[in-house]
Amino acid sequence: MNRLNTVTPLAAILMFVAGCGGGSSSAPAPAPAPAAPIPVSVDSPGQPYRAAEAFTSGGAVNTGAYLSGFGAPGARAIFTVRAGSAGNYTVNLNFANANANNRSLTIYVNGILAGPTVLAPSGGATAWANKTDTLALRAGLNTITYRYDASDSGGVNLNYIGVDNGLPMAVRGATLAYQEYEAEDGATNGDIATASTDYRSVEAQSSGRRLVALNRTGAYVEWVAAKAANALVVRYNMPDAAAGGGLDATLSLYVDGVKARSLDLSSRYAWNYGPFPYADNPASGQATHYYDESRFAGLSIPAGARVRLQKDGADSAAYYKIDLVDLEQADDPYTMPANFVDVRSYGALADDQGDDMAAFTSAIAAAKAAGKGVWVPPGTFILSGRPDLSDVQLRGAGMWHTTLHGINGKGGFRGRGNNITVADLTLTSDALVRKDADDNPGFEGDFGSGSLIQNVWIEHMKVGLWLGASNDGLYIVNGRIRDTWADGINFSGGVRNSTASHISLRNTGDDALAMWSNGAANVGNSFRYNTVQLPTLANAFALYGGQDNKILDNVASDTVVSAAGIALSTRFSPTPFAGTTQVRRNSLTRCGGFDPGWNTTFGALWIYAEGMPINAPIVIDTLDLNDSTYDGILFSYNQAITGLTLNNVTINGAGGFGLNFAATGEATFSNVTVSNAALGGLNNPTHFTLTRGAGNSGW
Repeated sequence: MNRLNTVTPLAAILMFVAGCGGGSSSAPAPAPAPAAPIPVSVDSPGQPYRAAEAFTSGGAVNTGAYLSGFGAPGARAIFTVRAGSAGNYTVNLNFANANANNRSLTIYVNGILAGPTVLAPSGGATAWANKTDTLALRAGLNTITYRYDASDSGGVNLNYIGVDNGLPMAVRGATLAYQEYEAEDGATNGDIATASTDYRSVEAQSSGRRLVALNRTGAYVEWVAAKAANALVVRYNMPDAAAGGGLDATLSLYVDGVKARSLDLSSRYAWNYGPFPYADNPASGQATHYYDESRFAGLSIPAGARVRLQKDGADSAAYYKIDLVDLEQADDPYTMPANFVDVRSYGALADDQGDDMAAFTSAIAAAKAAGKGVWVPPGTFILSGRPDLSDVQLRGAGMWHTTLHGINGKGGFRGRGNNITVADLTLTSDALVRKDADDNPGFEGDFGSGSLIQNVWIEHMKVGLWLGASNDGLYIVNGRIRDTWADGINFSGGVRNSTASHISLRNTGDDALAMWSNGAANVGNSFRYNTVQLPTLANAFALYGGQDNKILDNVASDTVVSAAGIALSTRFSPTPFAGTTQVRRNSLTRCGGFDPGWNTTFGALWIYAEGMPINAPIVIDTLDLNDSTYDGILFSYNQAITGLTLNNVTINGAGGFGLNFAATGEATFSNVTVSNAALGGLNNPTHFTLTRGAGNSGW
């Protein structure tokens, strides 16, 4: 999130104090257990996707056992499912219809109308029956929406769907379309860097804190492709120009020993300097933000092929520091759906240097007036501003094929109403530094109710999504946010009942995923099944106040500076925590970081009460903290922390303490284990009250 420019004198309070503290209580008080999975019968047709995993809005609710509330137009449930290949799939909806007559809902696949489904009486509100439909799915992730439209009758309950030959989803983190290969795990004659946690080093900003440097002609790094691929992303560092602004150079790609192409790389979008908020001026010193990514489609990489990046004689950069590559079988371009208008009909031209802003504005207005959607074909289109959207659908030919590129730091979209869908495209801009007052996020504003953002890639923009009040029931799914200058996603006050799910975020310049209850509480939102890598500043996940919000089933790794993996905080003057905050089933690896302004360190999990207490219930359950850079868990600062329960927490490896208390308050701990903490399992100089349940060890 946007950081304040004030410095709080924390160093004295957060200093390590040798030894273990008192303040313990032995009365067992286990934390609440996670919600039990909704049972699905062993004879469920196809791969089941449970109602508990579905997103609901518009009046539809998750009762904890099934979905209900389909009582008025707008109520919807969105199931995220996975297919191994594109084609027609049999989808079985397990439903109950207690009415005496047929009822109906309308199905949308990936946001596109598929048609109504008629649901016969089943004999009761929990008398479950199956309705089968044949739906066209893409390879990888899809959304299947059941919505009460104006022509429907609703009044049913939903239990789960089964997709014949569907595939299971990732247990934690985003279900990704690509396979990732670390440079240090490949075959190489280059130089494998020693791991470092110095936040100003290239190594510390590398995945796994390591990289392979190609410093001379003939140096290479090579991997064996586990699956066939036609697209590649490479994350790399190259030298900057002497005066800033970056250099362009090629790097050679080989497949099974044959040169496939020269990859055009640039350091234009890397290299910031000086103190926060940084600048593109090498004279300021203090370099940071070393990495950028480039992507390449149209390749042919068979399964089992050797994929090599090599510095050949014509590859002119002094060095190439390779962090990782992603290999992917990208879809062919999608075609325009029925009932859409093409932006080219309003003057937009692909792959030229002309401004297409007026054409997009005209196409959106015409489509909305006609009750149609807007189609953006393959190619790159230029935006000098950001179009407003309300009650309209805008789609591209796929994130590998349709790009909307903002100039002068602009671009993206602004929400101005309800029922907005944006899907299947990439948003980029030409921004080179963070300009909070001037540049545009990929998405900003009010997306109202009933909106969907799916399969969108955002890169080189100020922020991925910055969302405020009047967002109620927005689903953000299956996206990528890379190399932003500030936050990845920020629910910045008043957002309700919205979810970001299956998003891959890497190299964000501030919090990757944050809910900041700025002026109005964020209520009932979730960050679920997301993968965060390498936020270069601030946290992977952060909740700043708010009511009944959740961080569920995520993974994060390699935070860099002023960072926790998960921060629960009253910093930045949010509304107080209220209701019950849930943090369940998350994994954090090499998280935590040093803050140079405060001259102190943060834990992988950081509970931080600044300016107001944290006293509403917070449940932390099933959390894995691996190789934490400093403390496993840090409790701080000048206000009491109460109402906290921690259960099934594993702290395996920490550069500081397993549990470090620099605050007053009380919490209940059950099944919390600490091993291999460099400074010991527990530090409690503030005599924080520790109520010990069963199963704790190592502290």
